Amino acid sequence: MKRELQGHYITVSTVDEKAQAFVPSPLPPRPPIDWTPALRSKFDQAWLSLGRLDSVSTLLPDTSLFLYMYIRKEAVLSSMIEGTQSSLSDLLLFELDQEPGVPLDDVREVSNYVAALNHGLSRLAEGFPLSLRLIKEIHGVLLAKGRGSNQTPGEFRRSQNWIGGSRPGNAAFVPPPAEQVLECMSQLELFLHDQPQATPVLLKAALAHVQFETIHPFLDGNGRLGRLLITLLLCEQKVLSEPMLYLSLYFKTHRRYYYELLNNVRMTGNWEDWLDFFAEAVIVTSAQAVEAARQLLDLSNEDRLKISGLGRAAASTLQVHRALMEHPIATAGMLVEKTGITPATVNKALGHLERIGIVRELTAQKRNRLFSYSGYLEILNRGTEPLLA
Repeated sequence: MKRELQGHYITVSTVDEKAQAFVPSPLPPRPPIDWTPALRSKFDQAWLSLGRLDSVSTLLPDTSLFLYMYIRKEAVLSSMIEGTQSSLSDLLLFELDQEPGVPLDDVREVSNYVAALNHGLSRLAEGFPLSLRLIKEIHGVLLAKGRGSNQTPGEFRRSQNWIGGSRPGNAAFVPPPAEQVLECMSQLELFLHDQPQATPVLLKAALAHVQFETIHPFLDGNGRLGRLLITLLLCEQKVLSEPMLYLSLYFKTHRRYYYELLNNVRMTGNWEDWLDFFAEAVIVTSAQAVEAARQLLDLSNEDRLKISGLGRAAASTLQVHRALMEHPIATAGMLVEKTGITPATVNKALGHLERIGIVRELTAQKRNRLFSYSGYLEILNRGTEPLLA
């Protein structure tokens, strides 16, 4: 289908030069999406994948245990795309007030992401709509501490930003001028609320993600918030009963193609290739999440079977094991707090878990010893390898 530039340019002036800022046309695309049989089939597969993913919550004995760690994995991956080097283990150490192996700002950025997602989910659970007000609130949490905290958290930008290059004049892309941001975001809000017309939710998430990234309404944190919006929208619309879908791993793996597709949408109106990519991301990511949940469930069941052979010590050791499923890196003190068991009993349970190969001690000290549920972490860590240049 022949389309044109999906917006228009406005000349912006900086101190030394002029640059062309791009203002996107409101959604939905015009002319409408060309639903070829192949693209429609891909979206049908994506819907089926989401249904299977949502049913995982019935497979797991305690979905909250899986979600606690899965959300943290997404935070690591989404922040990694933006250049941080924090691993899942670094984040868990940071949350235990331990020294991570990377710069504190990197880990704080990931920790902020977890807090921002949880804030968005809790507001949606209260019945608050996905709106400009909520988007600003989430951004405020995302940039609350550390790097970016001086970039007006929770406020739309009042100055020009750009992507790539050292200034607007040599940038790869220049988003709308600051005075156009509120109007662009207000139009996006209307689209999210099915104005001027209703849009199927998965298609809405795919289109809205591109539009948000194109507007780039904040001085910092746009990429992370744009990826968060996909999951929040699916949860708000009850497509997912739990926040189980995170596309950052797929976007990270195919990041060059991802950026190319976003640019092609803006320049040539090729929404169809982007939608094909987005649907594939949903299919692959959903399958990965289902498989990870199955593997974690199998590991948990195998380990519980081993623990049940401990005789009288089994009951307290199972409680410690359950706490380690939520916090796969933990101190003995934290496990005492989580389980309500005495320090002596927790330490005995950890000794049993070490002996049967479930837990590994990370420190060789008498106090504040750190323990890792290494098999559990290994499954969760898949895909979080550092990005290559």
